[in-house]
Order: sequence, then C-alpha cells, then structure tokens
Amino acid sequence: MIKQPFLLTKFTPFSSKSKHTLFTFHCNFSIKMASLTARTTPTVQNVPGLTPEETERVCEQTFQRYESGGLGKRKGKGVAIVWFRNDLRVLDNEALLRAWVSSEAILPVYCVDPRLFGTTHYFGMPKTGALRAQFIIECLNDLKRNLVKRGLDLLIQHGKPEDIVPSLAKAYKAHTVYAHKETCSEEVKVEKLVTRNLQKLVSPSSGGIGNDPGSRNTTKLELVWGSTMYHIDDLPFDCESLPDVYTQFRKSVEYKSKVRNCTKLPTSFGPPPEVGDWGHVPQVSELGLQQEKVTKGMNFVGGESAALGRVHDYFWKKDLLKVYKETRNGMLGADYSTKFSPWLASGSLSPRFIYEEVKRYEKERLSNDSTYWVLFELIWRDYFRFLSIKLANLLFQAGGPQKVNINWSQDQTMFDAWRRGQTGYPLIDANMKELAATGFMSNRGRQIVCSFLVRDMGIDWRMGAEWFETCLLDYDPCSNYGNWTYGAGVGNDPREDRYFSIPKQAQNYDPEGEFVAYWLPELRALPREKRHSPGMMYLNPIVALKHGYTKKTGDSKTAFSSRRGRPEDNRRKRQGY
Repeated sequence: MIKQPFLLTKFTPFSSKSKHTLFTFHCNFSIKMASLTARTTPTVQNVPGLTPEETERVCEQTFQRYESGGLGKRKGKGVAIVWFRNDLRVLDNEALLRAWVSSEAILPVYCVDPRLFGTTHYFGMPKTGALRAQFIIECLNDLKRNLVKRGLDLLIQHGKPEDIVPSLAKAYKAHTVYAHKETCSEEVKVEKLVTRNLQKLVSPSSGGIGNDPGSRNTTKLELVWGSTMYHIDDLPFDCESLPDVYTQFRKSVEYKSKVRNCTKLPTSFGPPPEVGDWGHVPQVSELGLQQEKVTKGMNFVGGESAALGRVHDYFWKKDLLKVYKETRNGMLGADYSTKFSPWLASGSLSPRFIYEEVKRYEKERLSNDSTYWVLFELIWRDYFRFLSIKLANLLFQAGGPQKVNINWSQDQTMFDAWRRGQTGYPLIDANMKELAATGFMSNRGRQIVCSFLVRDMGIDWRMGAEWFETCLLDYDPCSNYGNWTYGAGVGNDPREDRYFSIPKQAQNYDPEGEFVAYWLPELRALPREKRHSPGMMYLNPIVALKHGYTKKTGDSKTAFSSRRGRPEDNRRKRQGY
C-alpha cells in the first residue's frame, strides 16, 4: 500500500536499453532468491526474524536515540487523555507528546469498538478476520508494555469511543482529549460523535493550557495529523486540489515539501492519574472470533517493538535495503521486500521513522535507486491517504472516482472459488491461500488476483476489496480501496487501467513454480515447467483468460471485457511492500 521518494536521492529515468537490463537483472535476482528461499524456508517464518531478546534490545536502543532532555520543563496542568486508534506506538506519536506537554497526568485509553468486528458495508463479510485481530492484540500488549516502561499504562475499555471517551473525560476532569486524525467516513463519523458528546460535558476548568481558571469549559478533542510521511499542512496544495495523477503529486511534494523530523521522547511520560482497574487486552475469542494460528508461511509479530526490530533486521542486520528495488516484486519468503506495511497500518511504525532510517543508511552505507524506492513507495501511501479526503465515499462506490457505470457480476459461487483459491489457475490459487493462511500477500500477487477477479471473472471489485479488508494484516481503507479502484479501472487516474496476464506474470516472477508449489503442494511433484499449466493434474480453470493460453472448461460466465485493459508488468507497487 504505498510509495515513497525524496529529493536528496534524485531519481534519474533509465533509457529503454537500461530499463531492459535492469528488468532482466531484477527478474533473475528475484527468481534465484525465490528458489533459494523455497528450499530453505522453515514451515513458519517469524517476521521479524529476531529473538525476543534482540527485539527488545533494538526497541530500547531506538527509544534511547530519540530521548531528549531538551524538551523543557513540563508546564501543563490537570489531566489529558490520549485516545489511541491506529497509532499504536510510543515513538513519533505527536498526540502522546502534546498530551505530556499540556498536562500533569496522562490517561492513555484504547477502545475495543464492537463495530470493528462487525460486517462490511456491501457484502456482509467480517470487517476484521482472526489473524488481524490477533495482530492488533499483540500491538496492544506491546504498547501497554512500552507505556509502562515509560511511566504510564494503557486503559482498555470495551465499547464505542463516543460513549467511553466523554465518560472518562468527565470522571477525570480532563481538559483535552488528544487523538490522531482519520480520513474515511466511518472513522470521521466517530470523531464527530466524540466531539458532540464532549460538548455536552461542562466542568470547572482544571487550569490546563488554554483554559481560563475559574471559567467553565467543555473538554475539547484535539485531532493531530500523524499517519503520513509528509504532513498534510506541508503539502503545496490543499487536498481538494490534489492532482489526479500520482506522478504530479510526487514531483510536487519532492520539490516543494520537506519531511518533518520525528518527535523526541521525554525520559518518562508519567505519572498517570489514579486508575482502579486498567482492564486487560482481550483474547481473540472475546471478540467473537475463533483463534487461528499461522502454520505455514510468514507469521508477523504485532507491536512497535517488532516493527522497530524489522526495520533493524532488514536495513542494518541483513543489509537488504540496497537491493530492495531489484527484489521487491518477489512472492516467496520474508526478505524480498521490507514487509513494513502491517505495522504501518496499525500505526505501530511511523513513516517518518522509516524516512529517517533510510537517510541514516544513505549516510552511513550507501545511497542508490533502492534506498530511494522505499521512500517512493511511502509517497504512494501518502497519496492514497490524501486522496481519500478529496474523494470521500467515491472511493467505496462501484463506479469509483470516475463514476463509471459497469454491470458487475456478483456471482457468489464464482467469487467463493476465487476467495478459497479454487479457480484452476495455480498462480491465483497460491496467492489466495497465502492470504488466508497468513494475512499477507505480495504486492505483485495483489495486482494479479485483482486483475483476474475483475478482468477475467467480471466480478464486482468491491467483493474483492471487502475480502481483503477481512484478511489483510496491513488493511487500511485508503490504500486498500484506492488500489482496488485502480485495479478495477475505475480509479482516480484512468491511465492506470491495466490487465495482468497470468502466463506472463508466472513466467516473469515464478518461472520455476516454486511459489505455487509451496502453497499448492500437489504441484510439487510436477516438472517445473508444468506447475503453472498442470492440465488434468489440477482443477479445471473456472473461466477463460482474456489474454492467455487456456480454454474455458468451467462455468459459462462471460469474462469481463476490459474497456482499456492491456497487459502491463511495470505497474507501480502500492501495498504489501
């Protein structure tokens, strides 16, 4: 979900000859890496691949680098509440720092909102699957531990924030509630409800910053921007004037904007107010879900500590940043790409911290196209976040931002075959089985399965987007629905309407069939050249490809005829990087 750049490492376009050379090198490098990984990868591979002791040490050392005695004396009064949402971190959390500056005591709270475990808007799928729920639980446990180490704790409350937060504000006479700003309609609605209910509370001033002692004040909700690499106030245009083309956006912010520094940490955020019962982080079963365990593939460890550990492992210990651009389109194993996206989505990892680590790497080791490309991907993530403000609910509607009128199929049997990895196309099925088993899919895989669902099966793209919403560890509405609108050809930029040919993708990115053999072990015994076209040795294809080598042998559903769809391999990557 993402992209990134920065002017300090200027990107120079390649000539057509050098593009071909780079692509050939990239494919060969990725192929060899995937083949080696398939033969050496254990059944379950933890991400990050550090011991718990290493992870804790990296986290503490990182916190220490950002500690500052220069923050000045704490001058605030009274109690401030920090309402944690999708910002489950201590480092570079401006809402937490502002609360510390403005108060004598901070009450951190996380609301386990039952709506997050309800069903999706159009097709009634689970909004949060068990694997992402477990990941969030791990994030909360880690946040609680890190807050305790720095003099606080985390109050866990079950219920709607618009009920819980005002109630706490009243009980603790809080002068301000600090939280990070969200952009999509469901989250913005909750912000408005919290504000409305806070305004109903009138209490004597506690003398906090901005309060006139002796007057009667309502507790205010102060929303802080902190989810992107570039701050919204530093854009060279307002979001309503955001360019429709990503490249225009990227060039503009690279030239005219500057990434702000991460905020510093005080040595302690304490003390908290007196709290009788801090509550407990729930188990998956308490959320109405059945516990699932990863038994194959990548097992992502939730939490800020694991996030910082992954940055250290990928950038510094394994020194893989320097080859990121050449390996990023891989599909098998933990190290073909950064794998930062699950922690970015939960807010356990700050995009500005990644930026600063890239700059540190460039200073201490080397600067090349790969170091730039990690930032390039983060700018894509920024773009989708800002675009969600401009487009509002057009991002979720069938016709997308272009308001295209297409008669999408909603055939449940066809969709279930795609969802379960039973389409008869090994590359599609292997990717869908990885998603169900791990909560992750490579960026390359996401583009392929999206194109197949929409172009070849003719299925409503929103069904695919909602299934991804259920399953993905790195789900966030901006990147998920932004990517699906682009993949469906209804996105903001009509030039992004492209078809992904399965045979060509298989040839380029899994030529020896190692990826499909890993997730479809029944294909392992076949010759490598047969794994992507196993014939009678595998399921019958459910539809014919618009551009490919198969004849339709399954359902008689007519595949969606692309309006402008064309084979394309060099499409930019936005999520799962």
